[in-house]
Amino acid sequence: MAEEIRAEMVANVWKVVATAGDTVSEGDTLVILESMKMEIPVVAESDGVVEQLAVNEGDVVQDGDLIAVIG
Repeated sequence: MAEEIRAEMVANVWKVVATAGDTVSEGDTLVILESMKMEIPVVAESDGVVEQLAVNEGDVVQDGDLIAVIG
């Protein structure tokens, strides 16, 4: 079953660390967001393969926006 990783706040996508097809473990950083000069890592919540990355560096995400899908 695929797991959707969603933004928990309004932020800028500062750095995309993972790419589609990468195998990730629970706790691995997928994306780093920037909000109010703070870097916030978005991490995988389970082991799996990154099926989709829905953001690019420089994007602005809103609360609830899809960041990645892990299958």
